[in-house]
Amino acid sequence: MKGLKAWAAELLRRRDLLFAVTARELKVKYKQSVMGVLWAVLMPVVIVSAGLLLRFAFARVAGTTLGRNDLVLVAVKAAPWAFVVSSIRFASLSLIANSNLVTKISMPREIFPFAAILSQLVDFGIASAVLAVILVIAGVPVHATVLWIPLLVLVLIVLTAAVGLFLAAAALFFRDVKYIVEIALTFAIFFTPVFYEVELFGRWATVLLLNPVAPLLEGLGAAVTGRPMPQPIWFAWSAIAAALSLYAALTVFRRLDPYFAESI
Repeated sequence: MKGLKAWAAELLRRRDLLFAVTARELKVKYKQSVMGVLWAVLMPVVIVSAGLLLRFAFARVAGTTLGRNDLVLVAVKAAPWAFVVSSIRFASLSLIANSNLVTKISMPREIFPFAAILSQLVDFGIASAVLAVILVIAGVPVHATVLWIPLLVLVLIVLTAAVGLFLAAAALFFRDVKYIVEIALTFAIFFTPVFYEVELFGRWATVLLLNPVAPLLEGLGAAVTGRPMPQPIWFAWSAIAAALSLYAALTVFRRLDPYFAESI
């Protein structure tokens, strides 16, 4: 624990470097990009479109119709899911992409995966702001449960940071990791309630909620639409899983850090 406190203090002391690397990530991402920051909105839009097509197909099979809440639920959960997917994808490759800095400059190397996640957090903020404006224009009522949103997003960020940090270190030693990550991210959406609500699966809902991201997405959807929130025990599960995962990822990362330069 003492070592982690020293690490946190060092990272805080070098926060200017973290912000500089994040700014560089954003600059590289949007350099010579015709659409610019609109790319931040494109991924959630694609996920929402695919989700609505699936929900429409399910509704036709069940003989029901889609309502406004169906659109809102998919849209609200699409933005954070796009953040998770993009963050893990870029964070896992962050050390390899910055190999010249990893080998030549003495600095906390956690900065690179964290910077990749922060750059995606900026995109998430843009997409969320656009979505909020659309919901207001559409007349979606604001419920008191929206007060849950900051806490749910914070836990989601911590969980994403843990996964990204671990995969960044793993990808440096095993280059196959990047292919495994792509495959996992492609199919993960089917086991995560982005297109659907876990309650549709009856007794199997508990199994789906064991995915720590699931209660957070379900909570975000419920917070905006006013639906019943998942039981608090599931939020506690996500928070504990996020905290323990980050602790484990940091521990592994710090132990492997001395071998990074020779593995590039």
